[in-house]
Amino acid sequence: MKLSDVQKRLQAPFPSHLVGWKPQSYTKDRSRALMLSYVDARAVQDRLDAICPDAWSFEIEVIPGTATATVKGRLTVLGVTREDIGEAGDGNLGTLKAASSDALKRCAVQFGIGRYLYDLPKQWVDWDDARRGPKVTPELPDWARPDHERSPGGAHLVQAMEQLRYELPEDLDLQREVYKHLKAALGSIHPVPVSQGQAA
Repeated sequence: MKLSDVQKRLQAPFPSHLVGWKPQSYTKDRSRALMLSYVDARAVQDRLDAICPDAWSFEIEVIPGTATATVKGRLTVLGVTREDIGEAGDGNLGTLKAASSDALKRCAVQFGIGRYLYDLPKQWVDWDDARRGPKVTPELPDWARPDHERSPGGAHLVQAMEQLRYELPEDLDLQREVYKHLKAALGSIHPVPVSQGQAA
C-alpha cells in the first residue's frame, strides 16, 4: 500500500461531532468572536489507525530556549515523512504534551488530514463572555461533512453506532453474540430492486 492509495481517505472530512470550535479574536466589547474549527490529536490518531494502523509513526524533538514549550514533530505515514513545529498555547500552561499534540496536527495537515478546515469561511458569532463560549455553535457547511451526514439523520446514526461501541459488554463471548445478532439484522435488510429502465 502506498500513500497515494489512501490519500482520499486521509483527506475525508471528519464527523461533525469531532470538529470543535475556538475563538481566534473578539470585538472590543467581547460580544462577538471569530471562531476557528479544529480537530484534536486523538481524532488524527484514530484516522491514522483506521487507515494504516501499522504503517505510521510520530516522533518529537524538544526545541530548547523558547518562551513556551516548542517541539519539532516528525510524522511518517507509509514511508513518507513530513515535519512541522508545535507550540503550547497560553491556556495549556505551556506543556510539552500540548506542544506535541499541536505538532502532530500540523504534520497531519501536510498529509491532507483536516486540511479542509482551513478552507471554511470565517464565522463571527455572538459570544457569551461569562460562559466563555459561543451563544450558538457554528454549523459546518455540507461540503465539510462526510457523505453520510449529508442525508437526513445520517449524523445521528453514526453517533449512535459509536456510542454502541462503548456500550458493548467486556466479555468476548457476549460481544460475539451481539455481533451475530447485528449481522443477522443487517443481512435481513435487502436493497430495493431497481426497476427496468432505471439507471443502476
